[in-house]
Amino acid sequence: MPMKRRQFMRTAAAATATTLAAPAIAQRARTLKFVPTADLSSLDPHWTTTQTVGSHAYYVFDTLYGVNGKLEPKPQMAEGHQIEDGGRTWLIRLREGLKFHNGEPVLARDAAQSLRRWSARDVFGQTAAGFVDEWTTADDRTIKVKLKRPFPLLADAIGKPNGMVPVIMPEHLAKTDPNKQVTEMIGSGPYRFLAREFVQGANVAYERFDGYVPRQEAPDWTTGGKVAKIARIEWKIINDPSTVAAALQNQEVDWWEQVQPDLLPLVKRMNHLRIQNTNPIGFNGTLRFNHLHAPFNNVAVRRAVALGLPQEDYMRAVTGNDESLFVTCKALFPCGTRYGQELGKDIIKGDLAAARAALKSSGYNNEKVVILNPADVPSIAPFGHVTFDYFKKLGLNVELMDTDWGSLVQRRNSREPIDKGGWSVFHTWWFGTSLAHPAISTVVRGLGAKGWAGWFENAKVEALTAEWLSAATEAERDKLAEGIHRETLDQLPALPLGRFFINTAYTKQLKGMLECTSPLPWNLEWA
Repeated sequence: MPMKRRQFMRTAAAATATTLAAPAIAQRARTLKFVPTADLSSLDPHWTTTQTVGSHAYYVFDTLYGVNGKLEPKPQMAEGHQIEDGGRTWLIRLREGLKFHNGEPVLARDAAQSLRRWSARDVFGQTAAGFVDEWTTADDRTIKVKLKRPFPLLADAIGKPNGMVPVIMPEHLAKTDPNKQVTEMIGSGPYRFLAREFVQGANVAYERFDGYVPRQEAPDWTTGGKVAKIARIEWKIINDPSTVAAALQNQEVDWWEQVQPDLLPLVKRMNHLRIQNTNPIGFNGTLRFNHLHAPFNNVAVRRAVALGLPQEDYMRAVTGNDESLFVTCKALFPCGTRYGQELGKDIIKGDLAAARAALKSSGYNNEKVVILNPADVPSIAPFGHVTFDYFKKLGLNVELMDTDWGSLVQRRNSREPIDKGGWSVFHTWWFGTSLAHPAISTVVRGLGAKGWAGWFENAKVEALTAEWLSAATEAERDKLAEGIHRETLDQLPALPLGRFFINTAYTKQLKGMLECTSPLPWNLEWA
């Protein structure tokens, strides 16, 4: 533990009796101050799978469909839909009264163009686009999706909750080249983005959009009534966990999205806070290989790494050795989900001696390995250090490159070799909802140059996924998903590090906190 954090914990513990006994701060026309997991590296929800960008998306924008706690798609901006022409035409009707933050009405052409742009970048979107003949309109309130063949999972696709969120933006913004970021934030969601107050790496501010018309149902994950009860929310970007803990103790911030495990005992002693796991599905740690360059363009090297992978070490590092907060999981679909059988038990063994022997016979030629590691994200940074130690023991020529999350996101897009600014490995985590089935999982898809950073290409996986999407029964889907799972465990686009949980901490003066994979701002109010 860094000296700074040790010193803070000693002084904070000594001050607990006096500081925490002080009366709660007076109610004010109050700004909610929130500390997110990482910096807001982009403003464009169609640009990146980064979780903070997805959270930002739900403030500013809305989606045609959302999902409830059972992961069922439900209408959101849409009233509903009709399916005609033997399943080859969907007519999606917009709710009345929808308008953008600039006062303009939300029209069907805005939605059609937004879906067109989103489907050019998102993995599930690209899959959906393969079924779509045309994203068009029937009238100002009706989106008309003409399909080449029936696609019963269309609502699931355009209501997906994580990754690149399928938000609806004005047509002129949605016409932006998918390979360029949208920077002007005009949404139709419950909060406006305050561009004049945005300081990357420091501050993000939102204010309630009084023109938003919520649905009348109770909120449930990304569906239902998104009632913005708090007028103003600020994100405070604070990279040092001990500084966040001090700010929580001094009641300078109200909500910390992810409490660092080694600070959890201290935070639990702050009597004005509530500690909660708001994401019961959990997080799935992932080690991603770069498939374009040596050594990990060689599947034999990837298999050697998998053979000795110390999953429990990763999980203990990210949870502070709290066994109640993790399970190992030797599967590329999340354990606990329909397709999450541990088919990788004979591939991921934690056997270092066997892994060293396999590496020697793999053809590895001492190529340099660069691990990108986001030092400012406490729920990911430990993974890089475990991998660095493991790779050294394995016999790889390895370098750990600590950086900030924003820089990592930019660098992982580079397809250059190591000596020209490339990379070999990075780590992240995914919500279970983002990996739950073949069409949605960015990790297992074999889209190559069109896919996720790492650019795993596999025609067999893509063919089986196409069959999965068209399967008539769940039994057929189960069989096809198992085939995809076995192929990806054989080829190893990435390695699973395990499933874990992270607590959030917020002032007891807040009520209405919702369960979901993202930290949702609606329904919250001051008690």
